[in-house]
Amino acid sequence: QLQASGGGLVQAGGSLRLSCVTSGSIFSLNVMGWYRQAPGKQRELVSSISSSGSTNYADSVKGRFTISRDNAKNTMYLQMNSLKPEDTAVYYCNIFQRAMVYWGKGTQVTVSS
Repeated sequence: QLQASGGGLVQAGGSLRLSCVTSGSIFSLNVMGWYRQAPGKQRELVSSISSSGSTNYADSVKGRFTISRDNAKNTMYLQMNSLKPEDTAVYYCNIFQRAMVYWGKGTQVTVSS
């Protein structure tokens, strides 16, 4: 089970920090990720991080967003800086392990211009 939090309304240029807490069986090898879905658009990958700490970012967020995780707390974070109106979306977290993908409920991020 995954629970995302930290969304909200922020002005352009502002920052937010999303958190995703996982519960249940977490295996040593996994990849966690943040996705987002804007109205009328497909869900897209924002960033991912492996259990070993390897990270990946969408070009649109490189240099502005930072993904991290605390394995001891089974928690993943997304620090979002220099937010833009086009970052407005519902943000979802997921975990991929043992050929299975689990999704959490999303958290709304709204960036006003």
